[in-house]
Order: sequence, then structure tokens, then C-alpha cells
Amino acid sequence: MAIITEEQEQRDSQNDTRESTSISHLKTASPSSPKANPFTFWAYFTLTVSLITLLFVSLSSLSPQDPKTWFLSLPNELRLHYSKGRTVKVQTDPFFSPIEVFTIEEGRKASDRVLIVHGLGCSSYSFRKLITSLGLQKIRAVAVDLPGSGFSDKSVVEKELDGRYVGVLGRLSNVYDDIKEKGLFWAFDQIIETGHMPYGAELEIKPSYREVVKPLKLGPEEVGRVLGQVIDSMALSPVHLVLHDSALAMAANWVSENSDSIRSLTLIDSSPTKMALPLWVIDTPVIRDFVLGFSILYKKFLNIYCSRSIGSSVAEAHRVLLKGRDGRQAIVEMGKKLNHSFDLAEWRYSKGIKDMPIQVIWSGNCSEEWNEEGRRVANLLPQATFESHSGCRWPQEDVAEELAEKISKFMSSLPKNTELPVEEPVPEHIQKMLDEAKGHDHHHHHHHGDGEHHVHAHTADFMDAYGLGHGWAT
Repeated sequence: MAIITEEQEQRDSQNDTRESTSISHLKTASPSSPKANPFTFWAYFTLTVSLITLLFVSLSSLSPQDPKTWFLSLPNELRLHYSKGRTVKVQTDPFFSPIEVFTIEEGRKASDRVLIVHGLGCSSYSFRKLITSLGLQKIRAVAVDLPGSGFSDKSVVEKELDGRYVGVLGRLSNVYDDIKEKGLFWAFDQIIETGHMPYGAELEIKPSYREVVKPLKLGPEEVGRVLGQVIDSMALSPVHLVLHDSALAMAANWVSENSDSIRSLTLIDSSPTKMALPLWVIDTPVIRDFVLGFSILYKKFLNIYCSRSIGSSVAEAHRVLLKGRDGRQAIVEMGKKLNHSFDLAEWRYSKGIKDMPIQVIWSGNCSEEWNEEGRRVANLLPQATFESHSGCRWPQEDVAEELAEKISKFMSSLPKNTELPVEEPVPEHIQKMLDEAKGHDHHHHHHHGDGEHHVHAHTADFMDAYGLGHGWAT
């Protein structure tokens, strides 16, 4: 028994030795794990950030700054739309130069007049089908691009104090400006005539200015001035005013103060506090570069918030108009100046509104939240006629003919206007040409009998052969 026990213990000892040896061999044979290098992560991180930054800079610089170059790069649909319109000069501020506002119209002159004002983010191009449908119903329909939108001016040149040159550099800059303006030998002439050096102490207080292009920053007051001048210059008063989306918040005060110029008011999905296009998307740096940088993303953006049926070419046209010529910045600034505390319930009781015929046309096919907003607006305007349409919040893109039918029906339900439209005023320089032509014609008749002479006068800037108005042709 003792012998058997000793042999078993020896075998167990040998097995333990083998297992220990194999485990030790495996540990020796297994490769050592690589040590993590922290510089690899930061290298990839820096490279990724640099590529993203380069992409954003490239996207931001795609729009050409030269207006003529920008126009020639537009899709054919936009160029055709522009060629059908005209520009009207308006004064938004008495201390600044006039700006040009683009308008387009359809229909006969001697008929009821409709002026369509778009919301932020779209333009007269969005209403091209609506004004065509209204024109076919013998209505003079006019759509306007508010400043900062569409083909209207989106920026202004301002003079500001130049702080780049101070002290000695400032004085040298002033001397250089005087030489450019008055000539190289002007200083020597002054020394001979007066006996004094012209560049004395008075030069130190001479301010230096530079011209800077800045996007327009218009609020409701300036928008009201624009509408009033467009109505006057195009002889639209009294007009059936159509306000879309955020146009109500921009024009409400002007409407109540100028009710004599308005026959009726139609609100198309126009909420005083909720606009269709979320401005934060086109204002946030990273998000705006992606959304405005790619056509497919901007189309998806419009499909979600504005119009479900908008096509790729139309979405691209809206993107180009919003992105070009400081349009995005101007729209964002106008959105910041909207009257967000506007009270629709108080506004309806104002002197010019309480007796005004009002129609509300609202989407019944957008969302339950938007349907609830429509019911709220209808309750706040009990005197208004409420209609629903089958489109979304930009219905002019979805159901233009349906909207035209509802607007025309509402207009025909009102008492007929017996007032004849006022002829558009003839500018002074055109009148002078006409007077000279009459004198020449009289002289021509005196010598030759039956001769004729025709002069054509234009009261606004129409498009030239290249589709550019006078403001862009230079």
C-alpha cells in the first residue's frame, strides 16, 4: 500500500510540474500588448477639425460677391422671373440713400388691385403661380420682394469712422488723401501764398471714413414705409392686401395706420408669433453652412417646415436667393426686429381694423398644432371670413389656383369700387423730355406738315436685355 501511494504522489507531482511549465511557456510566448500613444488621438482630432473648418470656409465662399456674376450664375427660372419684373426705388430712412425693391405683376391695369407681401425666407418668386392665376381672373396682381429678400437690395453702403490709422499713420493717410484730391503741388502753392505749411495741427482732427457694405436691418416701421411707397408709385390704392406668414407681424402697424389705402385684408397662414421658416437654422454657424451649402439638405428642410410638395428646382431657387448677396444676414436681422409682443386681440379693435373686411386662409393639412393656431387666430378675429386650403404653410407653392379662387371670391363679395385707378406719376426728367419732344414736334409740324414723333416714358426701372436693371448694369 505504501508503494502504491508513493507512486501516485510522484505522478501528481510530475503533472503539476508539466502544467506549470506549459503556462509559463504560454506567458513567455504571448506577445506583449502595445502601449497606447496619446499623440495619435490628438493628431486625428486636429486633422478632422481642420478639414471641417476648411469645408465650412469653402461653403461660405461659394456665393460670388459681384452682383452681375451672381445674376449670371442663377438658374434660368429665376432669370426669367426677374426679366418679367421691375424695380421701384424706395426710401427706408431719410438719412440714407434710396434702395431698389423688385416687383412683378400680372393682369390688367384697370381692374381690382392685389398686393401680395411674402413672409421671411421666401420672395415674389414663391408667388409666381398665384399672381398668374389671379391675372387670368382679370385681377391686377402684384408681388413684391421686401428689402433683404429675392431680387431687392439686401445690403447698403455705409460710411464709418476708420480706426485703422491713428497718430502718425493717420496724419500720413490724411496727407495722401489731400494729394489725391487736390494734386501733388497743392502744398507748395499754399506755402507760397500763405507762408505756412498746410499740414498743420488742424490735420490731426480731420476724421477718416471708409465705406463698408452691411446687410440691411429693417424693422416693421421701415417695412411699412416700403409698402406705402410701392403702393403709391404703382398706383395700387385702394388695394386688396394679402399678407403671408410673418408679413402680418411686419406690416400690422402700418395697416392699422393706413386703412384708407386698403380695401380688404387677406391673411394666408399668417400667425403673429409663429413663422414657418425657423430662423435659428439659418443663423447657427455650423447648421446654416450645411443646410444652405447643399441643395438636397435645403429641399428636405423646406419639405419639413414649409411645403411638402416643393420640387428640387424650386427649392434650389429659394436657396440661391436666400444665400446670395447677404440675403441670409438681412433675413436674420429682420427676424430679430419683429414685434414678438404683437397682440392680435388688441390690434383687431384698433380704429383702422375693426371695420376692415378680413379673410383668413389657413392650412388644414399641415399639423394638429398648426390647426389649433388657426382656430386661435379665427377666434381673435371674429369679423373675419375663415377658409381652409389643402396645402401646407407655404401654400402658394402647393395650391396656387385654390388660393387664387378663394381670394377672387372674397373680393367679388365686397362692394364694387367705383374709384378709378390713379395714373402713375411721370418723373421730372421724363416730363422734361416730353416737353422738349412736344416743342420739337410743333417745330416739325410747322415745317413739314404731317410728321409724327413718339416718345415712350417709363416711370420705373425695367429690365434690360441682360435681365439686369439700371442698378446692376454698372
